[in-house]
Amino acid sequence: MTPGYRALRESAAWIDLAGRGKIVVRGQDRARLLHAMVTNHVEQLTPGSGCYTFFLDAQGHILGDANLFAGADYHLLDTEPETSAKLRDHLDRYIIADDVTLEDRTASFTTLAVEGPTAAGLLESLGAPAPVLPFSHAPWGARTVARIGPERLFVFAPEGERGSIVAALESAGAVAATSGDALAVRLEQGRPRYGDDITEANLPQETQMLHAVHFNKGCYLGQEIVERIRSRGHVNRLLVRLSIGSAQPPAPGTKVDSGVIHSAAFSPALGRVLAFACLRAEQARPGNKVLVEGREAEVLPPSGALP
Repeated sequence: MTPGYRALRESAAWIDLAGRGKIVVRGQDRARLLHAMVTNHVEQLTPGSGCYTFFLDAQGHILGDANLFAGADYHLLDTEPETSAKLRDHLDRYIIADDVTLEDRTASFTTLAVEGPTAAGLLESLGAPAPVLPFSHAPWGARTVARIGPERLFVFAPEGERGSIVAALESAGAVAATSGDALAVRLEQGRPRYGDDITEANLPQETQMLHAVHFNKGCYLGQEIVERIRSRGHVNRLLVRLSIGSAQPPAPGTKVDSGVIHSAAFSPALGRVLAFACLRAEQARPGNKVLVEGREAEVLPPSGALP
């Protein structure tokens, strides 16, 4: 185990996420516009709260995902690096007579993840808030700390403060984790990533990430397709986790019976490879066995940390 991987599982680690997109949405009509553009319920959010959501096209395909945070006079979209410009342009096309402005803060604000069982306590030892509720957030001077998951917090800060924050985190005991460390833990926790595991080819129900969708919020772009799938009761394929009896991760694009591998990494704690793959629905039941390059793999539950 590397020090960063061990810290992510046992204590606290920091991860550099400076490239993540940060779009600030302002104006009196911002909540109404966002509510009509994403799959989750924006109009019920109050300052300090947030949600995880998808942006869809008219055919119901996922253009991108975002952590969406409500402030007193703004909303912040935290996105994957690859989708920041695409989602900003997508929103901009739908601003007609609305009192809404978009500001790209990606270059001027950095993002640092602080993750692991002791991450919240470590931040509190530095005088920072550690919000408890999912997607809740609170100011830390000119910075903002947001709860992304049970053991995941993001710090959004002016770019010029990055060095001092990293120094403070490390002085408090946080260990730097690499992208490889983060990938292994992400797969252990069952967290798919847009751009790797979820793409524009996917519909929301195929991802099994239904906390991104509010089914009673009313109309939004792509809602007709989402509702049609719900009334039909199933999709033809599903994104699943696999446990593969190997120490060598298969490359993205590797064939799996009726599907294909997306992300894959060796889990030192489990002594096996974990992967995300898209399979036909009849093969996607937890416990089902499939073959990956001749090696047996088991379908795991869609989410939840493994031992």
